[in-house]
This record gives sequence, structure tokens and C-alpha cells, in this order.
Amino acid sequence: MNSKRNATLTVGNKKYELPVLSPSAGPDAIDIRKLYSSANLFAYDPGFTSTASCQSTITFVDGEAGNLLYRGYPVEQLAKQSSFIEVCYLLLYGNLPSAEELEEFEQSVTIHTMVHDQMTNFFRGFRRDAHPMAIITGVMGAMSAFYHDSTDIRDPMQREIASIRMIAKLPTIVAMAFKYSIGQPFVFPKNRLSYAANFMRMCFKVPCESYKVQPAISRALDRIFILHADHEQNASTSTVRLAGSSGANPFACIAAGIACLWGPAHGGANEACLKMLHEIQSPDRIPEFIKRAKDPSDDFRLMGFGHRVYKNFDPRAKILKESADEILSELGDADNPILKVARELERIAVDDEYFRERRLYPNVDFYSGIILSAIGFPTAMFTPIFALSRTVGWISQWKEMIADPALKIGRPRQMYIGETGRNYDESKNP
Repeated sequence: MNSKRNATLTVGNKKYELPVLSPSAGPDAIDIRKLYSSANLFAYDPGFTSTASCQSTITFVDGEAGNLLYRGYPVEQLAKQSSFIEVCYLLLYGNLPSAEELEEFEQSVTIHTMVHDQMTNFFRGFRRDAHPMAIITGVMGAMSAFYHDSTDIRDPMQREIASIRMIAKLPTIVAMAFKYSIGQPFVFPKNRLSYAANFMRMCFKVPCESYKVQPAISRALDRIFILHADHEQNASTSTVRLAGSSGANPFACIAAGIACLWGPAHGGANEACLKMLHEIQSPDRIPEFIKRAKDPSDDFRLMGFGHRVYKNFDPRAKILKESADEILSELGDADNPILKVARELERIAVDDEYFRERRLYPNVDFYSGIILSAIGFPTAMFTPIFALSRTVGWISQWKEMIADPALKIGRPRQMYIGETGRNYDESKNP
């Protein structure tokens, strides 16, 4: 990326010329890579909200316009016309596959859905009430102990094999974590099913009964996978890149991303949203909670509304609202009390001037929580399903970073504001 103009930084009586870089979309960026060496200055940016940590060709978010692009394609088009496996190919390789390429890729994923039999011992080492995110974080990290032939990041073929393995095996691992938590036997994958349908079957089938996946539910879940597949340099993606910059093996890097995703301000937001709906309990209590949300002295806030990046309606939420309507109609679950609370809360918040002025629209977490709850997943499973969806995005970002000739180990700086010049002897003998 070439710079055609400079920004001038004036500090005291000195001036420093900093290149201004122009991306293909989004705001220009001031290149400060030589700021420290030339001016002995750092940039101070808590949360890195005004700092580009890398160049990427994978995902672009326009928060003001409410747009999300995967490799240039609007996510709405992909959610309505594509499949998750096709989107995986797009994110990994940069282009939509031909029919032959898609068939070959799907086959390569399918043959890796099983996990090593000894990995089942990890699950039985956890307490039954362990959070599924704790389990899948540990199991993902442990994959490097089982698949030694795909941990050398310098080998492109090993990077490719590791990528396919993680995409293929994480649904199996997440389903096993779910089964373990409810005391049911593990269900092996059935490779003739689609990615989403196979996951549904592994979660809900029991040995004593037959199980048939409802196409509408499978499609809704596939949409959730697509819409959560990647989202630029968010906290978990940045964690994967930071871990990867040290040369860590890919399984460890993705395990780090899963751990970061667990936070309620990130991937745990949809779980927090459903917990909030259970706390509200009934539609007649909504005004009480709306009043609390508006009170600056009350630390309560409505989960599932607003987004740090989107200052307009979350484009993913629009798609999932349609899916939520379809699923509730399909399942006949419109009388579910918690879903009634969600519907009424959505209506009141969208019509309320307070929320409109602050652009606090229902986001993807609000609707994904409704759908997953209607399907039958407990709230503890929401974030693991998010992790399952986001794995392909993490892997795509990791592969892009490893192949970047400008790769350096991540090393953010700090502004030190602690004590200086203290003497041990003087502290011991005042």
C-alpha cells in the first residue's frame, strides 16, 4: 500500500512527516511505525479503537452505513443465497468456489469430522456442571497433542491440514461438550448430512430414538454460522493474531480466541441477553427495566441492543430477525413466555425515542439468542456455537497473518504511571 501524501506532526519546535495510507474502503490511516525511532514518541490508544493493527483482505465493516462484507460480498447476500461451507471456502481462499471446488472442499472437511478416540477422556475429566466454553477451550488447545503432523506453521500444507481439521472437528467437540453437560452419550457425526444438520443431530439425537433434522431449523442455524463467521479485528480475532505472531501452533491460537470470546462483552453477549430476558420474566415488567436502562445511576443495561461498531442497524440482525420469525412459526413456540418478553421488548425499544436517538437497535446477539433458545439450546451453549461459527474467521485471519512478509511479534507499548527510583534498603529501614 503506497502513500501519496503525508500528515505533519508538530511536537514543540520539531515537525515529523508521517505517511497517510489509503485502503480500498474505510478511513485513511496514518502510518506511525517509525514514530518511536524518529521522534521517541508512542501513540496512546486504549482499546486500540483508532489503531489499525494489520492490513487485511478478508472482512470489512462499515459501522455508519451498517454494512458487512466478506471478501467484498455483502453478508446479507451470502446468508440468503450461500451455505456456511461455501462461505468457509470464500473466507479461506478469497473467492467463491466452483461446483467442483465446493464438492472437493466439502469432502475434505467431511473426512475430518471425527476426533481422536482418546480425546473423549478430556471431557470425562471435567465436572458435569463445567461451562461448555471451559471444556472446548481446553480440548481445542489439546488438539496439538494429538495432531502432530499439522503444527509446523512454516509448512503451508500443515497449515492447510490444521485449518480443515479445526473447521471439521469443532462442531463435534461442541456437541460432545453439550452431551457431556446433560449426561447423555456422545453421538458420532454422520457425514452425509450438511454441516449444520450434522451438528444438530450430534446435539439432539439419543441412541434409543430416531432423529430427523427439520430443514427450516438447519437452515436457520446455517445462517447463524454464516453471520458470525468473521467480523474484522474484534477482540478474539486480535487475540488469535497476537498469539499467532509469536509462532504458536494453530490449535493454541484458536484456543486463545475461544477463551477471549467467552467474555460477556464479546461472544457471551447473546448468553447475557437471554439471562436478562429470564430476569425480566414477563412483558408487564418491561417498563421497569426500560426505566432502569435509562437511569444513569443504575448499572443495569439492556443486553442485545446497540453495537460498538455499528451506528446503524446491525445488518446481521436484519437477517436473523427474519429467521427468528420463521423458526417461531415453524416450531409453534410463539407462546413461549421468554420469547414473548423478547418480542415485546424489541417493539418497545425500537419505538422509544431514547433508544432511537442513541441508535440502540436490536443486534445480532438479541436475535441469535431467541433462535437458539427456540431450537432448544440452553444459554450456556450460545457462546460455544458462536465459537464454532467464528473458527473459520479466526483461521482465515491467522493464515493471512502467517503469510504476511511484514509479520512481527505483537508487542503493544504502555504509558507507565507507577513509582520510579525506589530503593529496597530505604523501604526496609525508614
